[in-house]
Amino acid sequence: MTVRRDFQEPARCRPDLLIGREELFIAARDQLGSGGSVLLHGPAGIGKSTVLRALAEEYGAGARTVLRCSATESESHLPFLALADLLGLVLDDVSPRLPAAQRTALESALTGRGESSLQRDGLALRLAVLSALRALAARGPVLVVADDLQWLDPASAELLGFAARRLEGTPVQLLCAVRTEGQESQEYDRHLRACPPDTLAVRLGPLTRTQVAKLLDHRGHGSLPRSTVREIHRTSGGNPLFALELGRALAESPTPPRPGEPLPVPTSLRALVLSRLDMLSVEARRTLLVASAGARPTPALLHAAGRKNAEAECAQAAELGLLATEPDAPAVRFAHPLISAALYAEAPAQERRAAHAALSTAASDPIERARHLALATTGTDPEVAARLAEAAALARDRGAPSVAAQLGLLAARHTPADSAPGPEERRLQAAEDAITAGDLDLARDIAREVLTRATVPADRVRAWIYVIDTAGHTMAEVDAVFPQALADAGDDPRLLALVHYQLAWRALIVEGDFTEAREAAAHAAELAERGGDRRTELLSLAFQAQTETLMGHPEAPRTIKRALKEPQDPTVACHHNGAGSARFRWLVMGDQLTEARTTVTALLREVRRRGSVESEVHFLRGLAETELHAGHCGRALELARDSLRLARDSGIGETASAMLTSLAEASGGDVDRALALAREAVEHAEEDGDQMYLSRALGALGYAQLVAGDPAGTVRSLRRVRRLELDLGITDPARGRWHGDLAEALVRIGEPAEAQDVIDASREHALRLDRGSVLAVLDRAEALVRAAQGDHDAAVAQLTSAQDRLAKLGYGLEEARAAFALAQLRTRRPEGGPRRSTAYDEATRLFRRCRALPWLRQVDEALTAPEPEPALAVPDTLDGLDALAGLAAMERQVAALVMEGATNREIASRLFVSVKTVEATLTRVYRKLGIRSRVDIVRLAAARRAK
Repeated sequence: MTVRRDFQEPARCRPDLLIGREELFIAARDQLGSGGSVLLHGPAGIGKSTVLRALAEEYGAGARTVLRCSATESESHLPFLALADLLGLVLDDVSPRLPAAQRTALESALTGRGESSLQRDGLALRLAVLSALRALAARGPVLVVADDLQWLDPASAELLGFAARRLEGTPVQLLCAVRTEGQESQEYDRHLRACPPDTLAVRLGPLTRTQVAKLLDHRGHGSLPRSTVREIHRTSGGNPLFALELGRALAESPTPPRPGEPLPVPTSLRALVLSRLDMLSVEARRTLLVASAGARPTPALLHAAGRKNAEAECAQAAELGLLATEPDAPAVRFAHPLISAALYAEAPAQERRAAHAALSTAASDPIERARHLALATTGTDPEVAARLAEAAALARDRGAPSVAAQLGLLAARHTPADSAPGPEERRLQAAEDAITAGDLDLARDIAREVLTRATVPADRVRAWIYVIDTAGHTMAEVDAVFPQALADAGDDPRLLALVHYQLAWRALIVEGDFTEAREAAAHAAELAERGGDRRTELLSLAFQAQTETLMGHPEAPRTIKRALKEPQDPTVACHHNGAGSARFRWLVMGDQLTEARTTVTALLREVRRRGSVESEVHFLRGLAETELHAGHCGRALELARDSLRLARDSGIGETASAMLTSLAEASGGDVDRALALAREAVEHAEEDGDQMYLSRALGALGYAQLVAGDPAGTVRSLRRVRRLELDLGITDPARGRWHGDLAEALVRIGEPAEAQDVIDASREHALRLDRGSVLAVLDRAEALVRAAQGDHDAAVAQLTSAQDRLAKLGYGLEEARAAFALAQLRTRRPEGGPRRSTAYDEATRLFRRCRALPWLRQVDEALTAPEPEPALAVPDTLDGLDALAGLAAMERQVAALVMEGATNREIASRLFVSVKTVEATLTRVYRKLGIRSRVDIVRLAAARRAK
């Protein structure tokens, strides 16, 4: 394929805009930085030129000489043209330094004067190019940048390859790009052999769906629906050039493609991928059109559709590179998805309908037959509409809601206005299927289209509900919808129940008011019961139960039982907001981890069978959370990453999944990534005005900061969580489990009094709700408070007890953290403890069992840290020094040890805190006392002794 000039990227390209190419860009840049050469290769349009320009721009600034050439197919027959591009501007500079024979041959080749050729002046020309590059390199580094090597004229390619193979030891580097269709391409091997021996070959592969979405957004096509972006990614095969051209065509098109149809392919791309189509016979083109219209075309299907010579015609297309050659595969597969889409787009509408009509009887699957029948039919047809509605129901039962949504839209298109069910009802069912499939943009568009036409109150209220549903955690943006929905609902309890259920969510997400949310959910349940809507009643009861659980409300168990009472609705039973989810949350907060894992695993299996994307994201997070509590950090990290990947692809639950993945990364993965994800979750929650998830995101940030060794940051984050949850009315400490982390961080920064306050307040609620694991973690934190106050025996006893209880409850990571704290305490006891080499054995074993890599690194740091000096005694009182009266307890202790001449390391050892904490505490002491250094503290001590 020839990529036309009007498709090429802008002349300049910043490295930070190389979407999806960051890692390979770094690898190539490092290779150039070490003195090596780079060969970029990949198919047409994959972005080789973009990466090449970015590398040349960044690395070329350090070279004394940069030689460039960019060949084209139309000029590849002109001998020495690429060589003239490379050396033409430096010829006058290097010619005087070449031997006469070489100079004559090179000047003749580059200027066109004379009859120079490789056959006649081969050796002289080869040596001249080599000598010219060496002469340039003698003055400083040389970078040769050559794009589209496949179009280099043979003479230039031969000369450049000859020189490149002999440049070892000289500061000449090559940065080249060549088009190849596969990793094993013979063209790739040929060009690599023509490069210096130390060349790094970098293959550019297709972009992921997320990267294509980012690319489209960067180029001004970010308003395209997610379903359209997914189709662009599929059709383009992840090729950035193809994706951008498809996105541009869709953005400029006045009408989107009909449901079930391929994307419209612009004429420019059609010419690019169908250049060989004219070589096919008319019948072969028709066979390929039928194949492009089919979902999974096979030779048998093509035969059934009337294409009698399908095998021979497909073989002809394969020889031209239009079809992939896979002898063992029964399917007919196009060499690139874009070829299929372009072929379909190129065909006249009448021929397309004929292809679909043939497939509507040839296809064996009833869903496929119905789809082809719809695309072969024009205008309304109640029989066709009925068949499509039946096919949509079948797709729904098979767990393919996205297919059901497309079939539902086709059914609505062919449904006459006076039919029952009518077109609006079928559109609303399609919107519900789209929500199940995670295609919120499509569902929102359908709902708003219904609202422009519908007059029946039930249809209008359902449409309003879908508009609210698709807003997700940005519910504040659809505030104006609620009064309109209430007005359309009138006094119908069934319709009012739908609206009040959404109002309950609004109270929780937008207002952060758990009490109001609980009351609204209870009211919705009552209205639904009165209206005979069991589904909405069950959802409302489940929401009420979840709210009561998080509040620590005594009615929670009874409400869960009501939500689980028969009769049940199968769509609610496994819904992420259903009773099963409420029961899971109750189990995991009540330390019943085994039963919680069994429950959420069953729920996840069922929603995957049904194809419910939002519920799958939710239950993946739930299972990851359960595994994290159990100390299975590796498994939790895998599940959390799966949840985040699916959330990003669908645009559903990204904040919650980023928060949970942050916790998993901080426990078993990369702490820097944990911090980044937590900050992302905080930012999104703040932007959305989501108070509920803001507290969870801040909790994750505080934990990541603690693992990263930033207790002051932990205190800042978790103090905010404490204030938020107090305002929200959340009293159950098992909801966020941040209380022990806050207390531990407060001890580390020298605030044991506040730490004890956090512990006491949290313990009161944990005792009331019988939260055993929370109580054990609070005891672990309290032991640190006691150690900081010098009560080592009590601290050891309390830590030992906490570790045993956490082990019995199955909280593996918290058990390991208790063992780690115990080891730190025992090695720092004033009277001496076990040898450091053995003191941490238990903590190491437990952290390894959990695969808690960040915590293992902390153990290693503790083992390799210098041995603490013998502890210094702290004066019992400093009452005689009035200047110290305004200091906090930890600040007075640090100041007293400074007065005795202790170093920061000695103080850290004595007080069981880090050196960083000692430094921060001293800064506060200086500020409060109005002094500048520890010397001034010593002077205060001398003044006290003089008295």
